[in-house]
Amino acid sequence: MAFVLNDRVKETSTTTGTGSFALAGAVSGFEAFSAGIGNSNTTYYVIAHQTANEWEVGHGTLDGSSANIARTNVYTSSNSDSAVDFSAGTKNVFCALPASKAVVEDNSDNVSIGNNLTIGGTLSLPDNTSGKILVGDGASFEEVAVSGDATLASGGALTLANSGVSAASYTATNLTVDAKGRITSASSGTAGVTQGFVIAMAVAL
Repeated sequence: MAFVLNDRVKETSTTTGTGSFALAGAVSGFEAFSAGIGNSNTTYYVIAHQTANEWEVGHGTLDGSSANIARTNVYTSSNSDSAVDFSAGTKNVFCALPASKAVVEDNSDNVSIGNNLTIGGTLSLPDNTSGKILVGDGASFEEVAVSGDATLASGGALTLANSGVSAASYTATNLTVDAKGRITSASSGTAGVTQGFVIAMAVAL
């Protein structure tokens, strides 16, 4: 089962009541739901009575042969946004995008999405300078340059700043550590037991 939205999908139906609608075939110049949406898939639908003031917009589910469409979720309708108890007569049943599901830019150039956003390609932001990351401030995410003791390459590699200590093996090491916990100097000391250690052991014995 998949959600599918397509253009020019329209059939008629003479079904009555509040249940699933039996689809009677494509209107001339349009596709049937079986071709445009596909068996067992879901889509947005509109049902509009041809002669009565009865209409409904919602999310529907096709059966295994696309002969029927279940009115899974009703968004808006002529029955105070509840399922319409359709009367006898012919209805048009077609695929359309409900206004409540459209993603649009408002007067302030903002776009709001009520749930998850799935992106199939690259996310492009106003400032895509190399070495920047997205940082949340509690209200939004902003592009911020990496600074401090590290640099970030365009490929994502993080490089720590050189602390001035050479990579090597040290023995009886003398270390200097700064307030950030970085080793800023290192040197090998004198190997062997110190005089203080000898005195301490003698006292202990």
